[in-house]
Amino acid sequence: MDEKMDDVVLVRIYGNKTELLVDREEEVKSFRVLQAHGCAPQLYCTFSNGLCYEFMQGEALDPEHVCNPEIFRFLHDVPSRQILQDEMAWMKERLSNLGSPVVLCHNDLLCKNIIYNGKQGVSEVDYSLYPSRKLQEQWLRSYLEAYKEYKGFGTDVTEKEVELLYVQVNQFALASHFFWGLWALIQAKYSTIDFDFLGYAVVRFNQYFKMKNEVMALKLPE
Repeated sequence: MDEKMDDVVLVRIYGNKTELLVDREEEVKSFRVLQAHGCAPQLYCTFSNGLCYEFMQGEALDPEHVCNPEIFRFLHDVPSRQILQDEMAWMKERLSNLGSPVVLCHNDLLCKNIIYNGKQGVSEVDYSLYPSRKLQEQWLRSYLEAYKEYKGFGTDVTEKEVELLYVQVNQFALASHFFWGLWALIQAKYSTIDFDFLGYAVVRFNQYFKMKNEVMALKLPE
């Protein structure tokens, strides 16, 4: 894309029945809050089934990009309804004990939803290679350093702080797999897009059950 094309905008049309899972009014409110804090592109207008906002110049990331410290700084059947309900109740109980605060989350940080521009850095617009523990800890340390600096606490991060966040992130990853599995089931029923949503749901639920015992065996640091 020619960087001189300043009049380019992005128009996003909502998928059919996606409002069953995504509260579009709350999405716009969150967009405006993030925009006011310089964390989102300029929102130009909204309409009944979509948005129009600023086009971000840059390159969509891939797994090789997110392994670069210079950038990361800035099949079984679908489980039954009863199994899904039981798992949701179990997750709610277990994850509530992690001491993690309730915060605003992006919830869709796929590599292709992050735009990198050499002049402006990384812009988040809206991952299947699971990073190693070493790479995760590098990410988490950078995140904590930036968080502490923002809060005015300096940038010193302890190993215990990294370990705590590592456990929290990996156990909450179960909730991410579960959420997107449910999303894909709804999309499989209502979406008009030519995509194997049912197959995607199976992949996410399979990953949920595959990693469940491993991540829940992780212990919070003393």
